[in-house]
Amino acid sequence: MEIFDLLKQNFSKTLQLSNSELEEICSKFNKHLISKGDFLLEQGNICKFEGFVIEGCFRIFSIDKKGKENSLYFAVKDWWLMDLDSFMNQTPSELNIQALENSTILWIDKSTKEKLYNEVPVVEKLFRMMSQKAIAAWQRRVIRNKCFTAKERYFYFLETYPDIAKKLTDRQISSYLGVTHEFLCKIKKQSS
Repeated sequence: MEIFDLLKQNFSKTLQLSNSELEEICSKFNKHLISKGDFLLEQGNICKFEGFVIEGCFRIFSIDKKGKENSLYFAVKDWWLMDLDSFMNQTPSELNIQALENSTILWIDKSTKEKLYNEVPVVEKLFRMMSQKAIAAWQRRVIRNKCFTAKERYFYFLETYPDIAKKLTDRQISSYLGVTHEFLCKIKKQSS
């Protein structure tokens, strides 16, 4: 499988593009290998990329003033990762992006993406549609966080993302769910 095949498939799930359009878009992405534990982005730095995961697993999280880690999401194969606010506004990031295992991504920087909008006009429609899908997914997550109990959120996560859950520690999952590690252990104990 060619390195760009997965990216092309991802784009094609959103919008039908010609082969020449797909080739042109993909040619603007660069391959990066990231070792387990390495950071693609650290809080306070400006996010200069939009990344697509070819293989591996990443944790996107912030650290609050008390030193507590708060996981926003995890990105695995066929997922996108970035700090959208920092990338779009070129402001210091509030997020960290760390590889949880040896990983491969394809990324595009902001200036290259802006040029691509002009060179291949359909790209703007593609990324707009992808953004709308992502916003809808965030909206569903906010609703679950407001309406589901911690136990329901935990089982929803396990059922919806079993491959991701297998890659994570209980502390990482509890950080994502917004509960303490001890509370997650109680949930797991009650359910066994």
